[in-house]
Amino acid sequence: MREFRGRIAVVTGGGTGMGRELVKQLAAEGCHVALCDVSEENMAVTRAEAIAGAPAGTRVTTHRCDVSDEKAVLAFRDAVRAEHATDRVALLFNNAGIGGGGSLFTDDRADWERVFAVDWWGVYYGTRAFLPLLVASPEARIVNTSSVNGFWASLGPGTPHTAYSAAKFAVKGFTEALINDLRVNAPHVGVSLVMPGHVGTSIVINSAAVLGKPSPKEMTAEDLAPVRERMGRMGLPGDAVSDDQLRAILHQVGESFRDLAPLSAAGAATIILDGVRNDRWRILVGEDAQELDRMVRADPEGAYERAFIEAFRAKGFFSALPGQAG
Repeated sequence: MREFRGRIAVVTGGGTGMGRELVKQLAAEGCHVALCDVSEENMAVTRAEAIAGAPAGTRVTTHRCDVSDEKAVLAFRDAVRAEHATDRVALLFNNAGIGGGGSLFTDDRADWERVFAVDWWGVYYGTRAFLPLLVASPEARIVNTSSVNGFWASLGPGTPHTAYSAAKFAVKGFTEALINDLRVNAPHVGVSLVMPGHVGTSIVINSAAVLGKPSPKEMTAEDLAPVRERMGRMGLPGDAVSDDQLRAILHQVGESFRDLAPLSAAGAATIILDGVRNDRWRILVGEDAQELDRMVRADPEGAYERAFIEAFRAKGFFSALPGQAG
């Protein structure tokens, strides 16, 4: 699929980050786009920016949808069919994702399952819902966003990272299994697996909102207590800072994840679309993702030892990472 002009693409999680940039770059090439997100405000910004850079006549529609809710995803599909007057979709980007639910021991079960539902079930529901429209297209492609945490379930030895990693491993396995399923049953439909490293997005900030958590500025002393405990387990002086100082640190963490990343969301979107054009099923996004993939393959037994992440950081990767990769 070398050309996107005149085709219809669906992008989940299109309100911010890589999703927003995918929408903008697709629209700039004259591709009609239907995007969904849980934030009407963020989608409005995406649509305005996309339309501003798109050829005349390019349609960009927005749809509020929680991808962890299958009924909502099916309603999104039906709205796309109606608003774009089509029974065909050429591109499906299952991109929506959140973080959180790191530990089975210290995080709420509801948070854990919410993260897993968005990051895994959202991909599955999206694929199920739009598959008939993809099959009806003469040429189509499914693009599923996993993460480096889909082949390395860690942020380092001191930071539990179970819900996000489990979901991203599921996305990776599902997408690889689709290669043969599509070749047998719909050979004109391709599939791509996207595995980003540290990309400059607002996932840290947005995830708290989706999980119904207070922003750092709104956190009470009670909210901050488990944060201090986690810092202590990581060898950080959590008790040595005031509540206001800790709130400021947590606020800075989200902004630093976005602003200090080695690769921008726009750069990541360009890599993804280039991979689609070149019919690649495996798209590693960022030099850190490529190096981490190489190191895990070379030493899978040692991948979860402290020496492994120290060697990785010594190469200059993840040095400014305050949150999760991908």
